[in-house]
Amino acid sequence: MTTTEAAPDTLRRILDYSSRADPYPLYAELRRTPVARQEDGSYVVSTYREIADLLHDPHLSSDVRNLTRPMPSAEGSTTPAFINMDPPEHDRLRRMAMRHFGPPHTPGLVAGLDPVLSAIVGDLIDDCAGKEEIDIVDDFAYPFPVTVICHLLGVPREDEPRFRLWVNDIIDAIAYDPKTDPKEKLEKGLQARQDLRQYLGGLLEQRHGRPGDDLLARLANDDGPDGRMTDEEIVSTANLLLIAGHETTVNLITNGMLTLLRHPEVFQRLRDDPGLVVPLVEELLRYEPPVHIIPWRAAYSDITVADTAIPKGSQIMLMLASGSRDPDRFHEPDRFDPDRRDNQHLGFGSGIHLCFGGPMARRETQIALTELVRRLDRPRLVTDPPPYRRSPILRGPIHLRVAQGDGVLPTDT
Repeated sequence: MTTTEAAPDTLRRILDYSSRADPYPLYAELRRTPVARQEDGSYVVSTYREIADLLHDPHLSSDVRNLTRPMPSAEGSTTPAFINMDPPEHDRLRRMAMRHFGPPHTPGLVAGLDPVLSAIVGDLIDDCAGKEEIDIVDDFAYPFPVTVICHLLGVPREDEPRFRLWVNDIIDAIAYDPKTDPKEKLEKGLQARQDLRQYLGGLLEQRHGRPGDDLLARLANDDGPDGRMTDEEIVSTANLLLIAGHETTVNLITNGMLTLLRHPEVFQRLRDDPGLVVPLVEELLRYEPPVHIIPWRAAYSDITVADTAIPKGSQIMLMLASGSRDPDRFHEPDRFDPDRRDNQHLGFGSGIHLCFGGPMARRETQIALTELVRRLDRPRLVTDPPPYRRSPILRGPIHLRVAQGDGVLPTDT
């Protein structure tokens, strides 16, 4: 397959902030060339089959050191999170984390948090009572997951506001572009990571020799089949959970409310039938996903994808959101359909790097959307499209202002 000249220009337009509100027509344009070589020697993959195959391809590396062309990093640590590692170290650390975070060793963790999640959601909605206008992001979607993650890690509630500032700076740095962004953006992200790691390290020191129910205590005192994580590995894992878990959940909830308010018939269906929320969230992960791009993978060796030869060490960018709207895989992909069947979307990636916090993000979003739909009184968008975050990678509104009828409905409505 031949690379066209239009593809590099299409990618530039996708990454430009002016396209943030609706990149999907540009994704359709990009899919005309499933594998497109860019001017800098990197490759962009935009179609479902090719993305899915590469996510399971052992010839692709998640370790930045395998790139021929170095990339600026906002990691700021000698021990990266396991999401940026390859087997066997990735597999070992992921197994150790999952022993305390989900199936098969702790299958009831997510379901067991339902009372906590419902209580947090209820309190946040109660705080909106009497307001004629609320911001779904500031008043709800942002504080909800950070409160949940702090609960999981054992972080005192009074320290939660500091986490929001750190997360903002770190997310900004993830989208750092050395061609257009000031170096201060990257430096601010690095400092935030260092501050966060130092704080988590202090909490971890208090957990050694003191078994407890929070994730830091479990990791600090566990000697499982794979041994025990080092303190640096525990801090990196906690940092991954906070940053990746928080931002994806914020975007998923906010994109979800935006989509429901744009589709009032589905909004009413969910209010009448709360059980609809499970397939609805899966369709949201396909239709308006929180993660649009995996910005890089590295080719371990020379590979061929869709008849395009990719040299060893090349950077490969996977356009997840484009793949999930590929008409060769999904019927009427630009239609929001919570009744869609065979919905094998790429919302949380796939393969060995499938988002390990996905079950938690799903459940948080299911509870959040169910309660927002049930208790907000005749909500309607104040601005459409809303303002979006700068990042094309983790895409979601930075604010979502919603006007209400007579305010929040009572909890027993």
